[in-house]
Amino acid sequence: MILVPLPLGFFVRKRTPAFIAYVAIHAYVFTFQTANLLLEWANGSTEAFGSFPDFNSGDVWAYGLINMIIYGVGLGLVEGGHRLRARRSGATNASTG
Repeated sequence: MILVPLPLGFFVRKRTPAFIAYVAIHAYVFTFQTANLLLEWANGSTEAFGSFPDFNSGDVWAYGLINMIIYGVGLGLVEGGHRLRARRSGATNASTG
């Protein structure tokens, strides 16, 4: 989710569709990742949430917090890609003008 947003912001001309596309992609990846971790946890893995059926709620909150940070960084990278595109197109227009 860190590799997608910068090119998305760069290649999608309008900011709002780029943000919406990132939100949609992140929602899919987050859902898939969560389902995978829950299935592994139900099968006995203790890496993500502790032992089944007991779990550490701190691990669950940490998982959510880390994903929110990734989400925020991704949105920032979409914005950065958009600004980079604007800067490059402005430099190109100034040099050809």
